[in-house]
Amino acid sequence: MKYGEEEIKKAKLESWPNPTRERDYLIEITFPEFTCLCPRSGYPDFAKIHIKYIPDEYIVELKSLKLYLNSFRDKYISHEEATNVIFSALKKTLRPKSLKVIGDFHPRGNVHTVITVSEGFGELEKASSLK
Repeated sequence: MKYGEEEIKKAKLESWPNPTRERDYLIEITFPEFTCLCPRSGYPDFAKIHIKYIPDEYIVELKSLKLYLNSFRDKYISHEEATNVIFSALKKTLRPKSLKVIGDFHPRGNVHTVITVSEGFGELEKASSLK
C-alpha cells in the first residue's frame, strides 16, 4: 500500500481551537474533486463538495478534512447519503453555530443532482459566495 492510500485509510476529522471566538465569522471550503462509487452500478460519481460554517469552539484542520473526504473514493454510497454523512461528521466534530454542506454531483446520464444539508444560518449567509 502506498503512503497516500495509508493516510486516506486512517483518515479522521480533526478539530482545532477557534482562534477568534469573540466574533462570528464565516468559513467556506470547496473540495472540487470528491469521488465515491454508485451503490447500484459501481460507476464512479464525481462532485464538488461545498462546506460553509460559522465556528463556535472549534475549526476543522484542513489536511484531516482533505483526507476524510478522499476516504469516500472507494465507498459505495448515494449522493444523498454521502452529503448527509459529511454533514453529520462535521457537526459532531466541530459543533459549529451554523453548518451547510452542499454536494454538487456532476451529471451522469443527463441528470445533475445537488444535495443541500443546512442548519442554523442567518445574516452571515447573505455575504456568502455559496448560496
